[in-house]
Amino acid sequence: MNGKVETMKIGVDARSLSEPIAGIGRYTLFLLREMILNSPHEWVLYSHKPIIHGDWDMSGVKIRTLKPFIKLKGIYFAWLQLILPFWLSQDQITLFWSPAHRLPWYMPKRIAKVITIHDLVWKHFPDTMRPFGRFLDSHIMPYAINNTDRIIASSISTANDIYNESPSARSITKVIYLANSLQREIKSEFNNKKYLLFVGTLEPRKNLRKLLEAYAMFSESMRQEYPLYIVGGEGWGDEKVPYILNQLGLKKSVKVLGYISNQKLEEVYSGAYLFIMPSLYEGFGLPIVEAMSFGLPVITSNNSSMPEIGGDAAILVNPNSSSSIYQGIERVLLSKELWIELSSNGFKRSKLFSWNKTSKETLEVFEDAASFILRERK
Repeated sequence: MNGKVETMKIGVDARSLSEPIAGIGRYTLFLLREMILNSPHEWVLYSHKPIIHGDWDMSGVKIRTLKPFIKLKGIYFAWLQLILPFWLSQDQITLFWSPAHRLPWYMPKRIAKVITIHDLVWKHFPDTMRPFGRFLDSHIMPYAINNTDRIIASSISTANDIYNESPSARSITKVIYLANSLQREIKSEFNNKKYLLFVGTLEPRKNLRKLLEAYAMFSESMRQEYPLYIVGGEGWGDEKVPYILNQLGLKKSVKVLGYISNQKLEEVYSGAYLFIMPSLYEGFGLPIVEAMSFGLPVITSNNSSMPEIGGDAAILVNPNSSSSIYQGIERVLLSKELWIELSSNGFKRSKLFSWNKTSKETLEVFEDAASFILRERK
């Protein structure tokens, strides 16, 4: 590190806290809570519409949102490029942090800039994204990479993707892992059940169809003994789960819970026997860490960040092969010894990921970026 700034006024793109909570929203919410409660800095949260998440004392935090909120398609993009820079200047922000890899095209030079990059889906699996989101990321992310002061990458895999896109980013990038934000739930309606579990937004990149094809390979008696629970809000694309279940004859053995609260998610993890995440690509894979923290063996893909995060608690499969996914699940279901080994390894491994550690490392990056800008201004 090149120096330390005692106190800063930190502005945050908090728009993910204005939506139903998902991956980036969970990262923003729990990391912000840790940093705000354990640092001397001033914080200003910015969004294009009202913030609906924040379960801690935010009395000392300034929040700026559009009032009234304008319900127009593309309003976020207009807000990001036109309104946010004005607010940042007006509030005399020391440092701006974007937890979702986007920067305004114009920002005052005196403000230090830090972005977190979770993945480069637009580069590697563009067909799994909404067209508008793909367009934005393919234009805004390269600009952000080349115009920020520091980059936080959510995994070594993501960092390598960033370096391939922009080799010069290596000198300003630091890998900081995400963490588990759930608590082990002992008493729940799910505790006396024994089921397989999938958690993730229902969109093409999560590869749910291949998972269901693999699950359909089990005998009916095996599916009765180990039903499959699917947790996650509807995304986009052709992941029409009821249609796929009907097509594969799985309606009786698959339970779709949809989007659920954190408390309910804790209960669902507590009762599960095995966690399955055969994604086509992940920048981190937060549900893997969540599952490990509940002692669940993990079946996940052999690509991108998933082997890095799952480590010795995961069985790796080829996500493009239903047979490979089936064989991975079967290995664990047929071997109690393997289940115990993976469960124990996962519980131990989950301790490596904590918001306290993530918070300290993130604040160090902020202080380094702010120190750099102060030296440049002298």
